[in-house]
Amino acid sequence: MSVRTPWALFVSAVAGYLAGGLVLSLRFGYLLGDALSRTSAAQAVLLSRDPHVSALGFIFTPLTALLQLPLVALSRWWPEITRWNISGIAVSAVFMAGATVMIHGICRDRGLTTWHCGIITAAFALNPMIVFYGANGMSEAVFLFFTCWAVRRLIRWTHTDDVHDLIVAGIALAMAYLTRYDAVVAIAASAFLVAGVTLARKGRHQWRTMRRQALLDAVLVAGPGFVAFAVWSATSWLITGELLAQLSSSYGNSAILDQSGGSTGTPLSNAAFAVTAIIVLGPLLPLVLPISALFAGMRRDAEFLVAPLLFGAILAFQAASYISGSTFGFLRFYICAIPLAVVAVVQLLPGTGNLRTRRPGALRVPRPEGQRSSRPVVISTAILSALALAVNGWAMVQPSLSSQQYALRYLLDTEPTTADAIAAQRVIASFSTERDLAEYLDRQDLPDGSILVDTVYGFAVLAASSHPARFVVPSDQDFTTILNDPSAAGVQYLLTVPNTGRGQSDAINRRYPTIYDNGATVAVLDYEVPNDGADQPDWRVYRVGN
Repeated sequence: MSVRTPWALFVSAVAGYLAGGLVLSLRFGYLLGDALSRTSAAQAVLLSRDPHVSALGFIFTPLTALLQLPLVALSRWWPEITRWNISGIAVSAVFMAGATVMIHGICRDRGLTTWHCGIITAAFALNPMIVFYGANGMSEAVFLFFTCWAVRRLIRWTHTDDVHDLIVAGIALAMAYLTRYDAVVAIAASAFLVAGVTLARKGRHQWRTMRRQALLDAVLVAGPGFVAFAVWSATSWLITGELLAQLSSSYGNSAILDQSGGSTGTPLSNAAFAVTAIIVLGPLLPLVLPISALFAGMRRDAEFLVAPLLFGAILAFQAASYISGSTFGFLRFYICAIPLAVVAVVQLLPGTGNLRTRRPGALRVPRPEGQRSSRPVVISTAILSALALAVNGWAMVQPSLSSQQYALRYLLDTEPTTADAIAAQRVIASFSTERDLAEYLDRQDLPDGSILVDTVYGFAVLAASSHPARFVVPSDQDFTTILNDPSAAGVQYLLTVPNTGRGQSDAINRRYPTIYDNGATVAVLDYEVPNDGADQPDWRVYRVGN
């Protein structure tokens, strides 16, 4: 297989995902809130009236927003980069293409034939969920890249016993944590895995001598993630006073759940959803995973353990969180079922050929040479992959399963008549009102710092604006002072939302609880902006009296 193959695969995947993302954004205006909020955070770091790195915020881990900074810097001259989330789309396209290359690498490392590698890689790259999240600027693409990278390196380590594989896997897991908090459980699972494998291979009679080696291996793979966790948490505490803002902040996940009325399902119904989500995203898992496990046990093949432990830990964490009512029922939270199913299919066949490695360890496990994928196996893989893609595609357009993706089914429905179609069009238009509001404010001849807004809902207005320095936002170090006396600070407009639901966490509402209704004696209503988007508030723009 040519060394150029991974690069050709990467470039073609980037082009495909980027094209899809630009069509969704520029043609249909289909943007997702979490993606746009990260773009707004990156914009605040460089282009706000008070630019500084901590403007990224500490609700989300920072990597997805940080990666956007080079492109966001260009939005000073081309505002469409943030208005249409082009910077986020570019990042997700690059990293989902990287995840595709990692899957291809797992296939090659296993010793599969070129055709077999190609079919399995295509099944991953063309999966509708993978395509969508490679094209929308969300954190899933970056997270999948780093977790797939870690899985690949740990699979290699079980064969090579090379310390370099452990170190790279540890770095990948640390980067995964800086992308999403879910990686904490994968880091713990990796430490358990490498310690267990090291101890098992030396045997019980050498238990005492190998405990130190097992501990060292566990530290090498989990250490970088622990450092990332400690540094990020300490930085959050020093700057905001909150160690884990995602859990404790009024802008965090727990607060959002409370403001949204909490989890509506019972533990049993939530468990049913979690299991269903995993099965529809990895429909081959119930069949392939037990068979692969059986074959691995017969071969004494430790390579099999990696993907179920790491991806499985993430899936179990998401399921437990949803069952306990501490997170949302989003299909995307179970996206790791897709690479888990792919790797399970790869490991149906035994690994062949010894991998090149910098420094083979003493516990290296030799592989047989010369075994190749047979034609019936390749054909069967292609058929199963096609069926899996069909199931994934069906699941994505079911409103009951896929509240964030089902609107894709109605992209071309310009005259909706059914309730689902009408609701889907509102989802697609979620931030059109905020773009219109930003354009209106941009046309006003306003100085910097003249518009006060919280980013609970205002992130979409900021991302769409050509003049982000005109806004006073919570990341500004003087925000509280200005909020207490907007008129004295030269603020001319307040952008307000209803003091209900998530609007309860809006800083303007917390300081002036009645402002949306009557101006709270500090401002007068200038105009109202009804919202066309789903789950988005109507805006009232108040003019601050002189």
